[in-house]
Formats: sequence, C-alpha cells, structure tokens
Amino acid sequence: MALSRRKFLLGTATVSAAWVTWSAAPAWGLTPVPAVAQFMQVSALLVNHRLDAGVGARMAAAAAVRYPQYVELMTAIIGRAQAKQAKEVEEFFDDLPEGPQREFALWVIFAWYTGCASPKKDAEVFAYETALTYQTTADAVAIPSYGFSGPNRWGRPIVPLSPMPVF
Repeated sequence: MALSRRKFLLGTATVSAAWVTWSAAPAWGLTPVPAVAQFMQVSALLVNHRLDAGVGARMAAAAAVRYPQYVELMTAIIGRAQAKQAKEVEEFFDDLPEGPQREFALWVIFAWYTGCASPKKDAEVFAYETALTYQTTADAVAIPSYGFSGPNRWGRPIVPLSPMPVF
C-alpha cells in the first residue's frame, strides 16, 4: 500500500495545524481543553444545575485572564471537595479559606447565575438566556434587551419614531 504525496502532505498539514493551534492557544488568549474540563468540574461542584458547556468554555477563558493562577485554584477547590466527599457546594464551601480560593469560587457562582463577569456596566457577558437567574422565570418573564444601563433599567423616555398624524 503506497502513500501518495497528496495524502502525505494532507496528513502533515493536519498534524501541524493541530500542533500550532494547541501550542499557540495560551498566546492567543484561548483556554486549553483540559482547563475547560476542569472548570466545568469545579462549576458542577459549586453550582447544582445543568450547565452549558459552551458558556463554561467562555467563562473558563475569562477566568484564565482574570485569575492567572486559576488552574491551581481549581485544583485546590476540587481537592477540598474530594477530601470531604462532597456532592454539593454546601458540604465543602465553608472549608475554603478566605482569599483567592473563596473569591474564585464566589466569582464562578456569580458568573453562572448572572451570566456576566461582574456587576459593572461594561462587564463581559457569557450568557443571556442560559443565565441561571433568568432560567427560574424564563417561562413567565421576558427581560427587555434594550435597556440603557442594564436589563429592566429604563433610563430615558421612549420617544415615538415619527410624529403621529393629526386628523
């Protein structure tokens, strides 16, 4: 069975592209796949809901920028949960020491519930419909998407687009 030049070059290009993508991911600000899986594991421990993996990947990338030592923080949180054989956050959260571990855990919980990185107006948004706070009322309440300073914050009066005709 002979290997044609075309198949050889295609295989070489595929392997090279995969290697370049994997090795350059941190330089491009992307999160390597194992860190995303670990982030989802920590998230499942801290938030007892069905979590969206795509949103989790965006949060993991933001966490890598916000917390440079976030892999160590996740490893420590998972270790504390495993030491307590915890299945829910309430079983191990009080054992997290004040400081970076607790701050990171609170950030993860906040991010999943609100769908954004902080309460600031210019915060990075990860989710809208899949934010856990919205999920509890999704069948009954529609969040307005054109508020000026955030959902449900109507800052200016709504002006008609054109004058009403006079008869």
